[in-house]
Amino acid sequence: MKKYILPLLTVLTYTAAMGQEQQKDTMKTLDEVVVNNKYKYKREKSTTVAKMPLRNIENPQVYSTVTAELMKEQVVTNFNDALKNATGVTRLWESTGRGGDGAEFYSIRGFSVQPTMINGLPGINNGVVDPINIDNIEVIKGPSGTLFGSSFISYGGLINIVTKKPFEKLGGEIGYTSGTYGMDRVTLDINSPVKNGLAVRINAAYTNENSFQDAGFNKSLFFAPSLSYKINDKLTILVNTEFTQKKGAYAPMIFLNRYTPLSFNSIDVFEKNYRKSNTSNELTMSNPTFNMQTQLFYKLNNNWTSQTALSRSNTKTDGYYSYLWDSGNGNEFTRFISKRNGSTNVTDIQQNFMGDFKMGTIRNRMVIGLDYARQDILNSSSGWRANGIVSLQNQTDSGDLTQAGTDALLVGSFEGASTATQQILSAYVSDVINFTPKLSVMASLRIDNFSGLTSYYSTEKIKDQTTLSPKFGAVYQLIENKVSVFGNYMNGFAYVDPRQVADADGSNSRLQAFDPEHANQYEFGLKTNLYKDILSASLSYYNIKVNNRVMGDPNNINGAIQGGEMVSKGLDFSVTLNPIKGLNIITGYSYNDAEITKDNPGDGYLGLRPEESGPQNLANLWASYTFNQGKLKGFGLGFGGNYASEYKTLNRANIGTFTLPEYTILNSSISYNTGAFNLIVKVNNLTNEKYFSGWSTVTPQRMRSLNAGITYKF
Repeated sequence: MKKYILPLLTVLTYTAAMGQEQQKDTMKTLDEVVVNNKYKYKREKSTTVAKMPLRNIENPQVYSTVTAELMKEQVVTNFNDALKNATGVTRLWESTGRGGDGAEFYSIRGFSVQPTMINGLPGINNGVVDPINIDNIEVIKGPSGTLFGSSFISYGGLINIVTKKPFEKLGGEIGYTSGTYGMDRVTLDINSPVKNGLAVRINAAYTNENSFQDAGFNKSLFFAPSLSYKINDKLTILVNTEFTQKKGAYAPMIFLNRYTPLSFNSIDVFEKNYRKSNTSNELTMSNPTFNMQTQLFYKLNNNWTSQTALSRSNTKTDGYYSYLWDSGNGNEFTRFISKRNGSTNVTDIQQNFMGDFKMGTIRNRMVIGLDYARQDILNSSSGWRANGIVSLQNQTDSGDLTQAGTDALLVGSFEGASTATQQILSAYVSDVINFTPKLSVMASLRIDNFSGLTSYYSTEKIKDQTTLSPKFGAVYQLIENKVSVFGNYMNGFAYVDPRQVADADGSNSRLQAFDPEHANQYEFGLKTNLYKDILSASLSYYNIKVNNRVMGDPNNINGAIQGGEMVSKGLDFSVTLNPIKGLNIITGYSYNDAEITKDNPGDGYLGLRPEESGPQNLANLWASYTFNQGKLKGFGLGFGGNYASEYKTLNRANIGTFTLPEYTILNSSISYNTGAFNLIVKVNNLTNEKYFSGWSTVTPQRMRSLNAGITYKF
């Protein structure tokens, strides 16, 4: 703990500069969110989606919001259940805990993405995110490289966590949740003013839960102190810190073989083994995580605010990671296991200047920014060893799943110590120009320089890469503040890791560098905020084209070339409705059509839907009603669920296709709120349906569970 306190105090002592008109706007928005949020399922304004305060109806970009009020109403205890309320989002992989990319993977608009942003700044995690410190989750759709860079987001969008902020009132709540599979969870949220302008807030959670399968558990302790200090009318400081201690035993991924013709043609054999974990509670993984963000807002004058932000993240991997690999005979899988030991460190420094001014009669809202990011991934793990054969047909396992037996198996194996480092220096500008109160145009540009990448297994330094990323958008409000039509062109990019290549005969082995990939999106649609804000909706059509993808060289089996293309297009529709007092509804539907349109035919992807794209159709619904008068006053009912169409988890012309079946999961709740006390019972997966997720994998999902929670508010 001491090693984090000194840097925190140092930053608070000498970092300087930012706050303003927009800072007032920001702080006002925070107060409204924390204290007086009338509409439980939405936030009408964001300070991070466009890196400036902007209402949803005047933003030419589509995003979904999942609020803390909604999560509380659904007794949400994990990040995946929260994201089930976001239109067009589905989980591909559960957390593996392994180094570098051990967090959960989701699919948005046909592309995989992990939750890597906190308050618009990098916040990495090799485990899972605890929801106790979340005010709302912003799922920002489409390639957003112009404002957020490339290393922490995807072409489909990004997942940004907006944390709870301190406010100028004493209050808080204590909660306990008990549930199926040994769930015990205690939560704490306390806010207190210290003196004029200074407030602190502490969010904390302890969770202990078993798996629905025959082995596996998750135990975590989360602690998040934050501070807000308005030093004077010009200077305000916000500090957010998060400490996570997490340990668990997790079922290994079940990988279908990517290199031989598919030997499975039915989900039946996987359903037969639905409750088998293929692990033991002795083989555990730990993922301690630390995140710290310091933001200083300084009011330069009545029109300009300076924001200086420092973000530090550290997440570790320490424990056993295993996976099952398809033997290609329609029955058996080989377990491969390693003891992983590594950490990921991220530092991000941003300087933004945010203005709200007029040039003649034309209003401009502008952000000008500089961004420096550095990521170091350290690895010092054991090698990989085969540890038994798992038979699905016979339900047998020849592996040794004790810690002692596994350690003996791994003796003498070591991958070696290595570090992969990348540094990115960026500059960007974005301007929202109001030609009239109804017509606004957004124009944005980013220049990004990428350097210092060192491969895990090579010390060869890769040449610097520089790229430009533009963004344009327009909004016309058919009815001011009520109905708007919008369109956008957005760009995303990705720096491609170098690959080891050779000549066709295997000679002249070398490390080959590549140019950045680029994704370009065209989108248009409609947004509404009607009837005294009781109906908010968005409808959009998008088309994303990715070019310059790396593919196999058709003339050299050992080579790689650029020139591959992918197209992802689709429809997003979401509605938040508060038609009468006490009734709240959130629902959405998404359709995505993704295809590899240019590739080396020998790679097997050409003309097919990518495996990372998830199901083609997704739908979500949650509706709740709370009685406001009479004998039933305080009682509430909730009902909803999620639908996903069938999904081709493995889809290659040279191997075959394996399809996970469609599913509909229903949930319901009943609650009673006295004001100080809130009691709620929630049933997930009412019909106890067996369903799967994956990404060239087959992963059983949780069966029916019941959670009961009580909260005391003061």
